[in-house]
Amino acid sequence: MNLQQIRYLCAVVDHGLNVSAAAEALFTSQPGISKQIRQLEDELGVPVFIRQGKRLTGLTAGGEVVVATARRALQELTNLKRVGAEFKSEDEGTLAIATTHTQARYVLPAVLKRFAERYPKVRLLLHQGNPIQVAEQTARAEVDVGIATEALADYPELVTLPCYTWNRCVLAPKGHPLANGRPLTLDALARYPIVTYDFSFTGRSQINAAFTAKGLEPNVVLTALDSDVIKTYVELGFGVGIVAQMAYDPVRDKQFEKIDATHLFGPSTTRLALRRGIYSRGFVYEFISLFAPQFDRAAIEAALRGDAEQYEL
Repeated sequence: MNLQQIRYLCAVVDHGLNVSAAAEALFTSQPGISKQIRQLEDELGVPVFIRQGKRLTGLTAGGEVVVATARRALQELTNLKRVGAEFKSEDEGTLAIATTHTQARYVLPAVLKRFAERYPKVRLLLHQGNPIQVAEQTARAEVDVGIATEALADYPELVTLPCYTWNRCVLAPKGHPLANGRPLTLDALARYPIVTYDFSFTGRSQINAAFTAKGLEPNVVLTALDSDVIKTYVELGFGVGIVAQMAYDPVRDKQFEKIDATHLFGPSTTRLALRRGIYSRGFVYEFISLFAPQFDRAAIEAALRGDAEQYEL
């Protein structure tokens, strides 16, 4: 048994049992992976995969345990490398963050600027995606930290920390009837076409829940993956936009009427996630404290150990 076999095994599972896709991702050959996995099964004396001809169709009961153990072994190997890097050089390395467009565009710049000033030798990697993609990348330990509003708390392999709450505003073209100075109502909003986030993004479930509670059906004519796209289509006259408050910039967004909507929708909580069992370098803790000052290293470590009560804002 060797480390290469374990990596091949996990890669095949991660690529939906598609050996060709795993081989391409690992820059090796399909026959080579198949041979190594067969050798591993022979040594263990346990078939890992269910096969139909040459196709892999599932994991055996023993295979489920083997794969789970293999993942823990790879994780511990990664931890060993991180421990070595930590003590070799405390202020060098890479900080990888998975997050959504809204966080990357409107919240993280100021935080990362301060972080870069403190750790100029740390390379920053931002992976943008929807909340499910952020959660999965963090759960697979492909990044150090995941930041999103939705999905993170649904993954038991993640420890999540609530960082801050936020709500929404409505953006409308100048002179729009909704910008009449009176408090906005859901009934009034439902009379106009709406441009807002895709359902998986940025608290969209809170928007739907508010309309449903009033027995209203919002006329959502276009959904987008980020706030800037929503603004573009509002400016083109597709409808009014419902966006996160932090996505409105009073200097850059002067072409819009900003209408308060905090009384219409329930607040959402942005969370930060870490993979359980992963050793984090010192500058990761520093980044978290910059993003969410209420969490120092002791509090984060307590949460990772499961010693702390569930944090809520």
